[in-house]
Amino acid sequence: MSFKEIQKEKTAQIEQILKAYLPRVQGYQEVIMDAMSYSMLAGGKRLRPMLMQETYRLFGGEGKEIEPFMAAMEMIHTYSLVHDDLPAMDNDEYRRGRKTTHIVYGEAMGILAGDALLNYEIAPEKSLLIGKALKILAEKAGIYGMIGGQVVDVASCGVGLDEGMLNFIYELKTGALIESSMMIGALLAGAEDAELEKVQKIASDVGIAFQIQDDILDVTSTTELLGKPVHSDEKNEKTTYVTWKGIEKAHEDVERLTQEAVDLLRKFPAKDDFLEELLKSLVYREK
Repeated sequence: MSFKEIQKEKTAQIEQILKAYLPRVQGYQEVIMDAMSYSMLAGGKRLRPMLMQETYRLFGGEGKEIEPFMAAMEMIHTYSLVHDDLPAMDNDEYRRGRKTTHIVYGEAMGILAGDALLNYEIAPEKSLLIGKALKILAEKAGIYGMIGGQVVDVASCGVGLDEGMLNFIYELKTGALIESSMMIGALLAGAEDAELEKVQKIASDVGIAFQIQDDILDVTSTTELLGKPVHSDEKNEKTTYVTWKGIEKAHEDVERLTQEAVDLLRKFPAKDDFLEELLKSLVYREK
C-alpha cells in the first residue's frame, strides 16, 4: 500500500476512536453535545492523534491505553480551532470547507462548544505513567503551551515582532500540541527521559515548520483548496515568516527544520517509515 492509502486507513481508524469518546446527544443540554460532534467530526487529517499513536508504536507500544489520550488531544486541538474562528479572534466563517461552529450554532454556543471539548472528561486507567502524560498534556495545552502562544499572537496583531517572539508564538501556538502528542506516545510506550528530549526536539522542529508552511499557504493558496479564507494574516495585520523573511527564506527554513527532524528520527533503533513520511506530509502539504 502507498503512504496515502495507509494514512487514509489509519485516519478512518482514528475517526472510530474519536466517535467512541464523544458524548451521546441527549438531555436538555443536547445542543452542546451536537455542537461538540459537529466540531469534532468536521473532517481533517487527525495528525496529532496519529503522531501520538505512531510514536507510541515506535517505542514498542501495543495496547489501547493510548486511545483516551488520542481523543483528548484531538478535542483540545478542535476546541482551539472553534475559538480561533470566533468573531473576537479571526472571525472566520469556513473551515475545512464547511461553516464554522459559531456560524451554525451561534457565537455563544461556539464558545461553550469549545469549552466543553476542552473540559470533557476522558478517564484513562490510573498509573504513574498516566499521571506524567496528563502533566505533559496540561502544560502543553495551557498558558505555558498553546494558550500562551495564542495570547501573544492575538496581542501582537498590528505590532512588529522580532525573531525571538515570532519563534515563541510558533513553538507554543502550533508546536506545543505536536510536542505533546509525540511525547505522550513515547512516554506511554516506556521511552527514557533522554529519548523523550529527542522526541520533543523532533516535534518542535516539525511544529515550527508546519506553521511556516501555513504562512506560505495563506499567501500562495486559494480558499477553495484550503477550505478556509486565505490572506487572513494580512487582514489581521500579523507578522509572519513570509512578511518578515520573505517567501524564499520561509521555504528554506521549512526544508531545514524538516530535515533536522527526520535526521534525528532516523537515529532511533526502531525504524518507522510511515512516521517519517507522516512528518514530511505535515510540512510539504498544499492544504
